[in-house]
Amino acid sequence: MFRLNLKIALRNLWRNKTSSVINIVGLAAGLSACLLLLLYVNYELNFDRSFKDADKIYQVMTNFQDASGKITSTGGSPGDGIAMTIRSKIPEVDAITRIGGGDESLIANKQNVFKKKDLFADPEILKVFNYEFIAGDPTSALSMPNSVILTAQTAKLLFGTTDVLNKTVRYKNAKDLNVTGVIRDLPANTSLRFDYLMPWSFFESINDYLKNPGWGNFNFLAMAKVNNPANIDLINSKVKKLFNEDYTEQKNENFLFPLADKHLHGEFLNGKSIGGDIERIYLFTALAFGILLVACINFMNMATAKSERRAKEVGIKKTMGATRNSLVTQFLTEAMVLTTIAVLIAVAITESSLPLFNNLLEIDIRIDYANTGYWLGILTVAILTGLLSGTYPALYLSAFSPIQTLKKKTARAKAIPFNLRQVLVVGQFCFAIMLIIATLVIYKQMQFIKNRPVGYNIDLLAQMPQDGELSGKFELFKEQLLKTGAVTAVNEASQGMTNASGWFYGFQWPGMEEQGKDIVFNRLQTGYDFVKTNGVEMLAGRDFSRDFASDTAAILLSSTAVKAMKLKDPIGMNVNLFGKQLRVIGVFKDFVWDSPYRSGRQMVIDFNKDPGGIVNMRLNTANSLTKNIELISAVAKSINPDYPVEISFANELYSRKLHSEKVLGILVNLFGGIAILISCLGLYGLVTYSAEQRTKEFGVRRVLGASVGSIMKLLSISFLKMVLVAAFIGVPLAYYLMTKWLTNFDFRTTISLSIVLISIAGTLLIAFLTVCFQAYKAATANPVDALKYE
Repeated sequence: MFRLNLKIALRNLWRNKTSSVINIVGLAAGLSACLLLLLYVNYELNFDRSFKDADKIYQVMTNFQDASGKITSTGGSPGDGIAMTIRSKIPEVDAITRIGGGDESLIANKQNVFKKKDLFADPEILKVFNYEFIAGDPTSALSMPNSVILTAQTAKLLFGTTDVLNKTVRYKNAKDLNVTGVIRDLPANTSLRFDYLMPWSFFESINDYLKNPGWGNFNFLAMAKVNNPANIDLINSKVKKLFNEDYTEQKNENFLFPLADKHLHGEFLNGKSIGGDIERIYLFTALAFGILLVACINFMNMATAKSERRAKEVGIKKTMGATRNSLVTQFLTEAMVLTTIAVLIAVAITESSLPLFNNLLEIDIRIDYANTGYWLGILTVAILTGLLSGTYPALYLSAFSPIQTLKKKTARAKAIPFNLRQVLVVGQFCFAIMLIIATLVIYKQMQFIKNRPVGYNIDLLAQMPQDGELSGKFELFKEQLLKTGAVTAVNEASQGMTNASGWFYGFQWPGMEEQGKDIVFNRLQTGYDFVKTNGVEMLAGRDFSRDFASDTAAILLSSTAVKAMKLKDPIGMNVNLFGKQLRVIGVFKDFVWDSPYRSGRQMVIDFNKDPGGIVNMRLNTANSLTKNIELISAVAKSINPDYPVEISFANELYSRKLHSEKVLGILVNLFGGIAILISCLGLYGLVTYSAEQRTKEFGVRRVLGASVGSIMKLLSISFLKMVLVAAFIGVPLAYYLMTKWLTNFDFRTTISLSIVLISIAGTLLIAFLTVCFQAYKAATANPVDALKYE
């Protein structure tokens, strides 16, 4: 029986080539879009879950509090002293490690020199994370201060092989390190990534301040592994008391948060996770199955559109004794055959488009074909798709009465509502309109953020790391740069303008209230010509100047800092920063140094003769960009020949802060377009059905003198009404959802009437063009053939 049903199915698919192609294309497009989205969702859901005992790994977080104990914010970096205290006082924590670094630093093997991402950690990091060792012993790989662990990729880059145990590499052209281990490359969906790992003892040897960790400083991460995740509440009840047991100048508390949840649940309010990027995952999951549902609706519409051609077949089979169950089985077999073909095409499309998809989103999704879960997932989706798309047509066609069908009076199945096809099309276009509105709102929000003033002159502002000789010979570098004419101003700072983050407690000023000591400030250290180079807007006072010797003990405050400190005229006031008396010489307007979506937070900028870190350069507009880069590179190479020249631009670094919304925009644009395309195929199927049902009517109208235009209008208007109904449903839903999405931003655009009108007009135009083709075909058909139809 199965072979017979399969043979009939293949013959019917071949006989109705046009509808078969439309069905296969629609299902293949929907399935490939669904698979790509589900691969992305799986990639995001499995962030930091590739490690053994991932459920036992926790990040030490900090709840910053005011004087009354109210939690003001939550940060990922605990006080520098908390890790060692947890190690000694919390027995439920099996291992804990401090983690520092994370910079692009020079590592060399004589002739091979590269800048790769470094990391420093206590040896316990190898107990917290079970890195897969290709060579070396994890129990002793970080036991010596001069040891280093390389990833497989870094080892091959330096030596051409992973067989590199006990070989020597040079760190920052200054320290020789012995390779004590090689690990497999970390998965792309890992938060804590590095190219080479060094022990904390080495970190202390090159940074004296680390030997006496300050509780009021929040510079490093801490990762812990607990013995039983079920006891996390008990563990946290102990951890929360530790900060103020050892340090009473600020009122804070630490707690452990699952590392695997941090990526998608990283937004906190009152010390509790309130979500985060997980909302995007919900959105993409709904989008994946929404597109697949739209594709299945297409199949239903196309199958029932050809019902007149199948009615006689059903009538004859029922007259000859076929049961309804056997007919349902036959039609479901046809659906499964068509779905199988579509699945094979969809898998091929997914595989071929994955590199482009990865490139667009700047991620690295790979399909593990040896993973049975992947194939089971595809099989499950295929079966559900086949059943979902085939059940309705099977029930519809098998319910025809044999007498009525043989008399050419096809009855509609009583079990199926008359307007179900229209409802399905309305649902399709409702989904499409919502996606169009979402796309326009996301684009408008991104443009709003891009055009928001950043608080400094971001154009033609370049920066480069102050590596090697550039640190000790900055004045020489600056002098030679200015002579070339490539730049008009040069400044050195501890960090770049787009990432000037260094939180601290303990800032003091005259008249400070009790709760003032609980304010967390952000700090940037800089040399001369800060304002001249970066274009920061001064609201009062001036920049650091060589004309005033006292400026070596000077400080600038942001407008938000002045407000938080409750000062009216801070210029000339003496403040205390870590026991050092500094004089306020200027107040600057807040600039965007962190998230472009959040309000500015209090910042101080103090003078440091040798801040180290970043060289900021204002490029000369009189030269071409290429010429400026060539001149800067030549000077940098002459002074610092051992390091590669790395020049980046502030506007590009700033645009990277919009990456999350960029990904959202790309996915909604791309898959929204696919959904609209599939919806149009569904509308085409319904128009085909309607034209087929009214063939005789159109023939009579033509004979009686009806014009082609009037017949096209007659056929088109009802479908355009359905699109309008979809708009009335979709617009309020989209407005509600996108308004809720916009509330995530302190700075946000509005959903204007133009967005709604554009979405409705665009959908109507697309639908009209789709309908017109089939309407014109029906209206221009020979009326003689139409009257012979029955």
